[in-house]
Amino acid sequence: MATDSNPSVSNLLALARNGDERAANELFARCRNYLAVVARAQVESWLRAKADASDIVQETLVEAHRDLKQFRGATEAEWLAWLRQILSRNTADFIRRYRGTGKRQQRLEVPLAPPPDRSSLAAGLEPRDNGETPTQEIMRLEREIQVADAITRLEPDHQEVIVLRNLERLPFEEVAQRMGRSRPAVQMLWMRAVRRLQEELKRGG
Repeated sequence: MATDSNPSVSNLLALARNGDERAANELFARCRNYLAVVARAQVESWLRAKADASDIVQETLVEAHRDLKQFRGATEAEWLAWLRQILSRNTADFIRRYRGTGKRQQRLEVPLAPPPDRSSLAAGLEPRDNGETPTQEIMRLEREIQVADAITRLEPDHQEVIVLRNLERLPFEEVAQRMGRSRPAVQMLWMRAVRRLQEELKRGG
């Protein structure tokens, strides 16, 4: 294992591909929160309800570990894109199984298709409205794993409003309906959530 106390994802990836099991374990552990945030956004976007995406994340990590030798990239961006491909496939399979059980909500009427593969978590944080400067500042950080880690440290309501507004890119009216709050209350919650996210990112260096 490298002597670096905080090796980069690229370094961990290189070590893991050379058979370093400790590096592989650290690599997958570091990516778990990232996958959890992306999976949550994908599942909620389709099921219109909260869903525990931990099973999808675990399945994705197991497959990625098993198929690591098939990965042909070298950079962190390529690695995360590869993980997202596996995650998206597993999410689509989950949706098929869910719909096949007849457990979907009665109001859920969406065509079945693979969930969108977001080019990056940072891009997923890009708001619809112009002038949402705090989120644009977050987006410019271009630190996908760090942003995901920071999101998972937020309070549940803050996590949810960030996922719904910034990752699923829902309008505030729909976010308010999903969260059972008024639009002004959701907008205030979102502003506080973005501020807390910025604080967490600064705290993480």
